[in-house]
Amino acid sequence: MERLTKTEEEIMHHIWDKERCTVSEIIEELPDPKPPHSTISSIVRILEKKGFVNHKAYGRTYEYFPVITRDAYSKKSIRKLVGDYFGGSLNQLVSFLVREDDLDKEDLEKILSELEQNSGKEESST
Repeated sequence: MERLTKTEEEIMHHIWDKERCTVSEIIEELPDPKPPHSTISSIVRILEKKGFVNHKAYGRTYEYFPVITRDAYSKKSIRKLVGDYFGGSLNQLVSFLVREDDLDKEDLEKILSELEQNSGKEESST
């Protein structure tokens, strides 16, 4: 899966949110000043070429829909972030977030609770 530029990612978020949309509908959601239709159309075609979206044609109108889920892209992005900046260690990422005061005790308790729930699911499926 290829990485997206910041602009491609922003457009992709609109497509994920809408699930099916035209270029005009994406533009409606963007802040003023609105970019030209041709600019957004080009970005969406790039997203299609990269395999992130596909389209269905209705005459001259194209309706775009995601092929890659937001979760799949998020997972890949987080893994890349952890690999590039934390030596592949999730422990180092969590330690960094704690040191930077971006993660507090309540957040950690929620994470531990999710870990316990997930480990319970794994044990019952084996």
